[in-house]
Amino acid sequence: MTRDVRPFVAGNWKMNGLSGSLVEIEALRRAADAGEAGVAELVVCPPATLLAQAAWKIKGGKLGLGAQDCHPEASGAFTGDISAPMLKDAGAAYVIVGHSERRTLHHETDALVRAKAEAALRAGLTAIVCVGETRAERETGEAIAVVTRQLKGSLPPGGAPETVVVAYEPVWAIGTGLTPTAIDVAEMHGAIRALLDDIYGDSGAKIRILYGGSVKPANAKELLGIDNVDGALVGGASLQATDFLAIAAAYR
Repeated sequence: MTRDVRPFVAGNWKMNGLSGSLVEIEALRRAADAGEAGVAELVVCPPATLLAQAAWKIKGGKLGLGAQDCHPEASGAFTGDISAPMLKDAGAAYVIVGHSERRTLHHETDALVRAKAEAALRAGLTAIVCVGETRAERETGEAIAVVTRQLKGSLPPGGAPETVVVAYEPVWAIGTGLTPTAIDVAEMHGAIRALLDDIYGDSGAKIRILYGGSVKPANAKELLGIDNVDGALVGGASLQATDFLAIAAAYR
């Protein structure tokens, strides 16, 4: 953990969830309101089809709501895309940009991720900027170089602790059950912190850095106790409120 920084635990539902899944969001809202998430800020990022309904379910509560992507433009002839102002209007306060699945499957570049992050800030959203290396890049010793390059190209220039969160997700650990060692995570998060300090000055010390990649209740306490790990971006384990809350319980 980073001193004097409130931990942040976000759930990325990816392309999962129908209206019936809102019962999990209601359970998370009740738990957050009852203080069962400990000191952590709890955020859920369902698919765009559920955002407006979820916003009504959590209105007035302590559970935060995020989206999974946005277009860099505020409006226009972009069939099928969703802009940051639209997400804000639907009730979101956060948006994930640059997730490895977007970078890989949709060929998103650092420049595009940065444009999306800037669009998020203009709309009044907090951008959760994702970075991470492949297995090959780690095995050849390029992990830190790859992640710092992604960050330099993806972070918005006007970022601040209130508007930017960084999520480090080693691509090879996402959904595989594999996780890097505590030493590897500490080394990477330390390098990210140093870069944030260089880019943002004093405010860089307070920007939260999340770890993501096969985070589950069984390993949460160890991972979230590492220096400069200020929370988690959780995938599959966030689909069930009980599992997601068990991860957040590392901060009780």
